[in-house]
Amino acid sequence: MSMLLRIAFLSLWQHRRRTGVLMVAIGMVTALMVMMLGIGEGMNRSLVETSTTLMSGHINVAGFFKVTAGQAAPVVTKAQDVLATIRKEVPELTYVASRGRGWAKVVSETNSTMIGLGGIDITQEQGLLKALKVKEGKLEDLARPGSIMLFEEQAATLNVRVGDALTISAPTARGTNNTVDVVVVAIVKGMGMMSQFSCFMNEATLRQLYQLKDDTTGALQIYLTTSDLGEIKKVQSRLREGLSKAGYTMMDEDPRAFWFKFENVSREPWVGQRLDLTNWHDEVSFVAWTVDLMSFISFFLGTVLLAVIGVGIMIVMWISIRERTREIGTLRAIGMQQTSVLLMFLTEGFLLGLLATLGGAVAGVLISVILNSAHIPLPVGVQFVLLSDKLVMLPTAQWVLATVLFITGVVTFISVIPSFIAARLKPVSAMQHAG
Repeated sequence: MSMLLRIAFLSLWQHRRRTGVLMVAIGMVTALMVMMLGIGEGMNRSLVETSTTLMSGHINVAGFFKVTAGQAAPVVTKAQDVLATIRKEVPELTYVASRGRGWAKVVSETNSTMIGLGGIDITQEQGLLKALKVKEGKLEDLARPGSIMLFEEQAATLNVRVGDALTISAPTARGTNNTVDVVVVAIVKGMGMMSQFSCFMNEATLRQLYQLKDDTTGALQIYLTTSDLGEIKKVQSRLREGLSKAGYTMMDEDPRAFWFKFENVSREPWVGQRLDLTNWHDEVSFVAWTVDLMSFISFFLGTVLLAVIGVGIMIVMWISIRERTREIGTLRAIGMQQTSVLLMFLTEGFLLGLLATLGGAVAGVLISVILNSAHIPLPVGVQFVLLSDKLVMLPTAQWVLATVLFITGVVTFISVIPSFIAARLKPVSAMQHAG
């Protein structure tokens, strides 16, 4: 094998100009694929970060309460009793945050907009305090009744600053409209797409808006010691069984965000409280497909570019075989078998692909690191696609290795047909070839 590698390397070196052009082309495809997969991984990390900060815990105990068969509210009653069961069944938890849920019209002196409301007790929100970057005001002031926090895009839309008053209007579970007045106590930096349509306010004020009791909340968001989705699902399954044994009626498993379930719940003929368990991936499933789409586009684009380059590789190998026909005939005449000739040219294609992809992978990782450190801001429209307010590229070792193996394998496969033709050459006719 070492002899085949040596022959392949010397052959590539002998035609280094031609080899260099091919290696640059293959390396550019590799670097592009590494960077695009890095963007996909960055989207995935941003998705986890923003979802578990803005709208979900690792596991969520939520549900619906129905006063009548056709009227449902996304609330959990007797939340403290449910919390006691959670603490008993989930020893892995780090903390639990109680979040109210709402969708309301927010009105300033000059404008209005519809925003999703998250009612929070800021003293419980360990992760939120670390993740949000305050531009103006103090998050701690959300402990005061009648307070609200906005993201910078929402503040710009409403044309308000810290200290300005807003009016929130929403229908209650009983079908009547209610309003509350709040004061902006903090404005924070945006976190991509999901911060466009949600904000946080004092939980007691949200309950006042929807005329709910003090022991009622929208969801109990459970944060664990692990963020691995497989482990989270195991804990979720155990918790579902524990809540059922504790006497709570559970909704059927439905891996969608809670607002997609309103229509089904409203049609079902039950009344009272039913609990619903989801994980962070369920709550953001409506956008999670974009991460898979980016990975697919990366491999599809890489495959298309490789197909174009593959034509060039085949032409170059045809030329190489033609130039080396007499050499092949001589090697066959002194005893080299067809299999060895085949392996010789396959090794040449493999070595070409491996060296080019390794160089391209290194270049792709370096470019990703440079672009990440630049913290390039993204336009609002792009934020909706990439799920972040800045460009994030995180090419992991697994994706880099997968790219190197994939492209090297494709280049080696492209070499099969020319290599097979070279191996089939007859020694006598090959040695008589005029070159």
